[in-house]
Amino acid sequence: MNSKDIMTAPVVTITPDTPVHEIAELLLERRISGVPVVAGGEVVGMVNEGDLLRRHEIGTDSDTRERSWWARFIERDQIAADYVKSHARKAKDIMSRQVASVTEDAPARHIASIFEARHIRRIPVLRDRQLVGIVTRADLIRALALAMRDLEAPRAQSDEAIRVGLLRELERQRWWRPDWSALDVRDGVVHYRGLTRSDAERQAARVAAENVPGVRGVEDDRMPGVAWQPMI
Repeated sequence: MNSKDIMTAPVVTITPDTPVHEIAELLLERRISGVPVVAGGEVVGMVNEGDLLRRHEIGTDSDTRERSWWARFIERDQIAADYVKSHARKAKDIMSRQVASVTEDAPARHIASIFEARHIRRIPVLRDRQLVGIVTRADLIRALALAMRDLEAPRAQSDEAIRVGLLRELERQRWWRPDWSALDVRDGVVHYRGLTRSDAERQAARVAAENVPGVRGVEDDRMPGVAWQPMI
């Protein structure tokens, strides 16, 4: 699944000169928490709810308590920047300029990793530097819900088909030890036997089996590997 499969388009945008009060009204009206800033068709920034939290109009601007002279000297640039953020009247003065973006063919896993690493909620989708869509965390959750709904649809398989499909999945996992464990399937129930190194591996094997269509249950009778090893 790629960004073009899950993105929202067309995108609600603003310009660098959009007034702050219009941005606030737009976020409320569209029930969104952020909006790209576009100039000449290119994304030049992003305004999020967080950029509107510290505002002098509602008394939430930066702390103005007395500081020592050295703290004021060190923090002078930050204090000035905070003042701009809390008093500026246009998007260009409050927007975040470092904007992560992706192309239309970016895999969903790559998008998820950006969300995690950057602690952001939306990523513009570009084609030749032009904005064509936007992917939000909500878009990923929506895609997950649709994908899981399809997976939950009942689908019968023979015991042998279940066994082959499960082994194919397990053999791709680094935690699976075919020299320690084996499995068979009877009447749709997966039976594990042999040894396992940890509860985490036991749970992972159960989850792998539960994701195979046609599986009705999982029974894991494997012994802990440490319990099997002879005492020296």
